[in-house]
Order: sequence, then C-alpha cells, then structure tokens
Amino acid sequence: MSSGSERRKRRTVRDWSGYAGLCAMAETGEEVSAEASGFSDMSDSEFLEYLDLEDTQESSASLSKPGPSSELPGKDSKLISLPTWKRRLDVSSPMERFHLKYLYVTDLSTQDWCEQQMVYEKELPGFFAPEKAAVLDTGASIHLARELEVHDLVTLPITTKEDAWAVKFLNILSMIPVLQSEGRVREFPVFGEVAGVLLVGVIDELHYTAKGELELAELKTRRRPMLPLEAQKKKDCFQVSLYKYIFDAMVQGKVTSTSLIYHTKLCPDKPLGPSVLKHARQGGFSVKSLGDLMELVFLSLTLSDLPVIDILKIDYIHQETATVLGTEMVAFEENEVKSKVQHYMAYWMGHREPQGVDVEEAWKCRTCSYADICEWRKGGGMPSSIPEHQAKRVK
Repeated sequence: MSSGSERRKRRTVRDWSGYAGLCAMAETGEEVSAEASGFSDMSDSEFLEYLDLEDTQESSASLSKPGPSSELPGKDSKLISLPTWKRRLDVSSPMERFHLKYLYVTDLSTQDWCEQQMVYEKELPGFFAPEKAAVLDTGASIHLARELEVHDLVTLPITTKEDAWAVKFLNILSMIPVLQSEGRVREFPVFGEVAGVLLVGVIDELHYTAKGELELAELKTRRRPMLPLEAQKKKDCFQVSLYKYIFDAMVQGKVTSTSLIYHTKLCPDKPLGPSVLKHARQGGFSVKSLGDLMELVFLSLTLSDLPVIDILKIDYIHQETATVLGTEMVAFEENEVKSKVQHYMAYWMGHREPQGVDVEEAWKCRTCSYADICEWRKGGGMPSSIPEHQAKRVK
C-alpha cells in the first residue's frame, strides 16, 4: 500500500519478451480488492497450511475432548466469540453468508484437510498465529523470486474490478504464445464453473517435458527440512488435480464468458481504464472494453491448440536452504476429483453442515488455531449446532 490518504491495490502483469507483464494498483475511486478481481496476485500455493509437526507420529488426541473456551483472543487481546448462533439461525447458504461470488481452489483443498477449520478461517479472518504468518511471507517471497526468473513485472493503476480482471486476461493472452512455442510460464490464472460454482486459482508453472508433454509443476515450501505427512500430500494432490481439471476445460472451450459474467457480476461493456487500455494496445490488442478482451481470451484459448495437461508434479523444498526435499508425481483421477468437488460444494450450497476430521486424523488438531473452540471436537465428531436427529445424515 502507498503512503498518504490514497489506498492502492497492485495487480501484476507479466513481461514475456516483448509483452509487458502487468500489475494493477487501485488509485482513486473504488478500491479493488483481490476478491473483486477474482484472483489474488499470490499463487494459490502461497496459502500454505502451517502443518509442520514436531514429529510424524499421529497423535491419539480425541475428537470428543472439550476445549476450555468457546472464545478466541483477538488482536487487541479481547475475546472473540464464534458466531455459532448465527449459523444456527441462518437459513442462507455459506456462499451467501460470506458474500462470495466464487471460491478459490485453495478453499476446496483446505476442506480436504479439515472443512471445519476452513469455516473458522472464513468466520474469523486474519486469525493467524505469528509463526504461520512468517511462513506465509517466506513462501510468498520464494514464489516471487521464481516468477522473476522467467519474466518481469509491470505495475498498472486501476480503478474498477473490471480493470483488475482485465489485467488477468492480458496476462493469459501474453502466456498463450509462450506455451504455443513450448516455452515455460509461471503464475497462470485459471477459472471455470465447477458443480455450479465459479472456481479460480493460479498455477505455479507450466512447461513441456523432453517428450513434448505439458507438465504442471507445483512448488510447496517447507519450514522444516522434511517431507509432509501423507494427509498433507493428499491435500496438495487434490489441489493440482483441480488445476488440471479447470485448465483442461479452458483450452477445450468448456468455460464461457457468459458463466464468468454471471458469477462475478462484471460489466463487459464497461470501458477499460486508460492505463490498462494503453498497455493492451502496446501489446497489439485493439480493445475498448472488458467484453472485447474477454472475447479475445476465450477465442485464443480455444483456437490456440494448446494441449491438456499431461503430467502433474509437486516439488517440496526447504524454505531456508532451497533444497529439494522430494517430488510427488500425481495420478489424475477425474471421477475421484468430481466426487470430492460434489461433496465439498454441498457445504457451500447449504445442503449440509461443515464437517471436521475423523477420529483417525484427530492429530491434525494439534496445529489448529481453533482447536479450543471447535464444535466438531466438542461434539465428539459432530458439530454441536446440529440437531441430534440430523447426525446420521451429516456423517
């Protein structure tokens, strides 16, 4: 953020040898948040879970063990009460209750770790332990350094959410020719409707192997020089599988501008801001509005003959030394991905209550900031706000 009374939000445009990469900064008028743009400028992989345990032994912690309090200390040391009463009385869906137009891929992958934890993070935003915030900052720095290895970043001033999305579209348009020439790109934005909800995310890296296969490489940084537990790997594998599912749909013409406009409430006829417009024209794109740019993006994606992703790979590296700790090759199972998505979306659409971990995975609670107030733990594996007669359906 800049100094003075003006608050500025930056959006990044990538510079791909001859085409300036973009960053957007909200200058005057309405402030454009990451939510408004549909993407955060950080890669999804930077939303790391602080899951480094002291050892890899699974604790025998019991789900039914009650926490000492139903409140959490806030930033000013005052107690924050969890709005359980609101959830109990609210008949709206979580999408409506949290005022969400779309979800991040990391929202669903976090559900794969612990859905109840993800809900608390939505209800009590910003409640990060200092050490977790430090891990996030370090991971973000590593990802930025890797991105700058392949292109430069240019900052553009923006004033509307349409401009923020335009920046993402310009980045996609700049990356397509690189992929067509079998080059390497980083921070590729993806979006698409899945099970009736818009999902957005950012792929760490796309490149081609020696055999000409398109490979997705996801980078995960680790605070400790050790590979994650299998449960963490499972969460990460689901994340990259979702990226493939959405990217493949984009290049196969299954993602439409109509769906995107419906979910985001963007105004396609709105003229682009002067800085975005100037940069688009410098890149050879004769556009005036967001709708013009969207049309170019969807045509380019479907007519560029880009292949679907062939290989999914996750590299785990140590934050301090940058040593590669190991590589996980991910087998894409489309039916399993669809099944998980349907289950997780049922929560977001209001068809079921949030669920915590099974007893066998209660060790996850050891590093959870919300363990002391968790309704799932207090209810022995069933949130206390659910009437008893509904328990079997939830489980």
